[in-house]
Amino acid sequence: MDTTLLWDGWEPVVHSVVMVVCGFVALVVILRVSGPRTMAKMTPLDFIVAVTIGSAFGRTLTATEVPLAQTVLVLALLVGVQWVFAAVRARSPRVRSLLDSPPILLYYQGRMQGRALRSHRLLEDDVHTAARQSGKGSLEQVAAVILQQDGSLGVIGRDDLGDASSLLPFTGRHDIRDNEG
Repeated sequence: MDTTLLWDGWEPVVHSVVMVVCGFVALVVILRVSGPRTMAKMTPLDFIVAVTIGSAFGRTLTATEVPLAQTVLVLALLVGVQWVFAAVRARSPRVRSLLDSPPILLYYQGRMQGRALRSHRLLEDDVHTAARQSGKGSLEQVAAVILQQDGSLGVIGRDDLGDASSLLPFTGRHDIRDNEG
């Protein structure tokens, strides 16, 4: 039996301790400096960056051939790339349309939007669940349910709908009040 499976000396142990402590501190500092945008409700781009950061950090914890400086550089670059994409996304509608999924109207004024539900693989039960989670006991109390960019379902109560102007940019429908389909 190869004994290195159980013990390979102190060097890998010390390396792991240094990487966990220093890498964790570096990651916390990088995320604090980058601001709350990095860890806000995630768009698909943010999710990709978060998974990549976790993967890169996890890999370096046990890989003895990866030095601390390289780990910190990779983490900083990933957050930096996310920052750049977020800045470009904020300034360019074209880039925003490539990176983001717009909110989708799933229910409006008593009518399920069947095509939207099917295309996003959701059920009417999901709309009912969202209504319950928002404290609504009945869909009669709900004006609209929207699939948000982060994948959550947002519920707008009848008393909160107002002129429905927050729905217009994402539905592309000027007849939203008439709900023709």
